[in-house]
Amino acid sequence: MSENRSGGSAPTVLRMVLGKRLRHLRERAGVSFEEAARTLEVTPLTVRRIEKAEVGLRIPYVRELLRVYGVPAAEVDDFLTLAREANQPGWWYKYRDVLPEWFSAYVSLESEASVIRLYEPHYVPGLLQTHDYATALMRVGFPNESKDDIGRRVALRMKRQDLLAKAEAPAVWAILDETVLRRPVGGREVMRAQFDRLTEVLDMPRVRIQIMRFGVGAHPGAFGPFHHFRFGFSELPDIVYTESLVGAVYVDRPDDVVSYLEVLDRMSVQAEPVARTRAILGELRKEL
Repeated sequence: MSENRSGGSAPTVLRMVLGKRLRHLRERAGVSFEEAARTLEVTPLTVRRIEKAEVGLRIPYVRELLRVYGVPAAEVDDFLTLAREANQPGWWYKYRDVLPEWFSAYVSLESEASVIRLYEPHYVPGLLQTHDYATALMRVGFPNESKDDIGRRVALRMKRQDLLAKAEAPAVWAILDETVLRRPVGGREVMRAQFDRLTEVLDMPRVRIQIMRFGVGAHPGAFGPFHHFRFGFSELPDIVYTESLVGAVYVDRPDDVVSYLEVLDRMSVQAEPVARTRAILGELRKEL
């Protein structure tokens, strides 16, 4: 994956999983890219793209590949059912008018992750923002957009937060720089409400928030924000997301991911303990 996604079709998590399963089945059967391609009467590149989830899963292609790979008939129907599901657009598709293609991949990863760890040095993470805080940010980030489009972007962000109320909600572990809490966004009342929201989510059993105080000084994550995703699918590796003004990078090379995890681990030791977060939020809110 490890690439800048500023265009093209963003794969869903299920499509990535099935692509990896197809690769495993092909390798187990001892079938080369070229042999699989001849079966489908396509180029080897097409087979590679199917396995890397860069194209949709065409059901006739998948059925033929499963036959060539020797998959038992009883398992084929289940695989094809998953393939059809993978081809369905995610819930976020209806927001495609305000959702960059490179970020739709992020929403898919976020929706299917079992663990989300992140560091944010600038703003409250989207999953934890209030409606007014998100609106204020969108107005700054998209100054030329209409009120309706801003509203659509905020609605998408609020919809993403439904994830936290799911029975199988992911574990979310956020490290926030103190700057996040001291940078005024939308005015005092908006910030007070945002502090209240952060305090509320501390009661969620699967949400942890730590604060990196100024007094810590330099720390290993100071280069910028990043998010780490872990999944319940054995086929899908951990993925790290970073973004720029016009695109994003999704990193899944094991050595690179480990580097980010090591930074998160060191930062979790340097940041204030989770047990101190509620008190710190209360102290900073009083300063508003």
